[in-house]
Amino acid sequence: MTVREYRGISPQLSNSAYIDESAVLVGDIQIGEQSSIWPLVAARGDVNVIRIGERTNVQDGSVLHVTRKSAQNPEGFPLIIGDDVTVGHKCMLHGCTLGSRILVGMGAIIMDGAVVQDDVFIAAGALVAPNKTLESGYLYVGNPAIKKRPLKDSESAFLKQSAINYVELSREYLEDSN
Repeated sequence: MTVREYRGISPQLSNSAYIDESAVLVGDIQIGEQSSIWPLVAARGDVNVIRIGERTNVQDGSVLHVTRKSAQNPEGFPLIIGDDVTVGHKCMLHGCTLGSRILVGMGAIIMDGAVVQDDVFIAAGALVAPNKTLESGYLYVGNPAIKKRPLKDSESAFLKQSAINYVELSREYLEDSN
């Protein structure tokens, strides 16, 4: 893995996190317990911060970035990801806030200032527009993403199970590397 400081600030990784050797992490990034960052993920916390909670997985080829602070936007847009979140392959998360127990489908894009509340399923290929809020308990689909329907009980249960599956897989990878 490539872990680089930016202006004297280095990524902070929990001891139980799995970070693939091909991932690139730069700057002010914190990654929580039992979280995992998979092959070819690029995360750049250079002009703002990236915070990733516990048991969250960011899958292959995803890009995580932020928006700088400015006179028009004094706080900029950090990237905040809660606990038990699954970020599918090749997603783009840019200066947004994700709650907990969320599945972001493959190839989805979530833009600056968007807020995804807890317990949300975002379909593959969805585009969440800047400053949009996705309400808890729903499936969102499309470009732009729209509220499709309430989550089924099985889908709500899967949000947590998906995170657990990746915690178990990351443990296997950590065991194999020792």
